[in-house]
Amino acid sequence: MNWNTRYLQQAAWTHDLRTYLFEQAGLKTARRILEVGCGTGAILRELSAPALHGLDIEAGSLDECQVQAPAASLTLGDGHFLPYPDKSFDIVYCHYLLLWVKDPLQVLCEMARVGHSVLALAEPDYSRRVDEPSALKLLGEWQTEALRRQGANPSFGASLAETFYQAGIRLIETGPIQSGAVVKSAEEWETEWAVIQSDLAGIVPEREIQKMKELDETARKNHERVLHVPTFFAWGKT
Repeated sequence: MNWNTRYLQQAAWTHDLRTYLFEQAGLKTARRILEVGCGTGAILRELSAPALHGLDIEAGSLDECQVQAPAASLTLGDGHFLPYPDKSFDIVYCHYLLLWVKDPLQVLCEMARVGHSVLALAEPDYSRRVDEPSALKLLGEWQTEALRRQGANPSFGASLAETFYQAGIRLIETGPIQSGAVVKSAEEWETEWAVIQSDLAGIVPEREIQKMKELDETARKNHERVLHVPTFFAWGKT
C-alpha cells in the first residue's frame, strides 16, 4: 500500500473545504502554521508561510514529507505532547488524525495550547456509513471492525464538535463535509481497494474479499454503487 497515494486521495476529498476554512482562519496573513500528523505532506506541500511546521509520529512519513514540502520545519513527535511553546502558532490543524489517536481530547487541548486558530479538517463517522447495493453492507462492517482492530475510533467524527468544546476551543463553524454519495473514478477505486485489502488481510478470507471486490466493481460499472461515510470538520479560536 502506497500511503502517500492514499494521503493525496484524502487531500483531494477536502480540497474545497479546507480552501474555505483556511481563508476564514486567516491563512493569507498567518506567519506560523503547524500541521499535527502531517504524514507525507499531502497538505503541507500546498501551503506557504514565513514559518511552516509539521509534526508526525512516523519517521518514514517525515522523510517523504521533507521531499514533498521542503520549506517546512519537521519534527518527530506525539500530538499528545506538542513540543512547542504556548500560543506559538497562528493556525494549528489536523486532517484525518483524531480518530487514530489514543486521546483526541488531549491532542485538541495541546493544539489549543500552542495555537490561536484550531482546525480539524476531516473526521469520519463510520457508524453511519451507507453502502449500496445492500450486498455490500457487509464490506462496510468489515472495514469498520478493521479500523477498531488497528486502534482507531471509527465513529469519532460524531463527537468532534463536543470534543472542541471540552478542549476549551471557541467553536466558530462545524458540520459535515458533504452530503450524498461519493462517486469515485477508476483510479480512486483502485486506491480504495488497495486500502481495503490491506485492512482486511488476515481478518477476512481472501476469497471473500475478492467476492466483495467483484460485487463492488459490477455495481460501480452499473452506476448503482453508493458509498458514503459522514465526515465532519470543525474550527475555532482559543
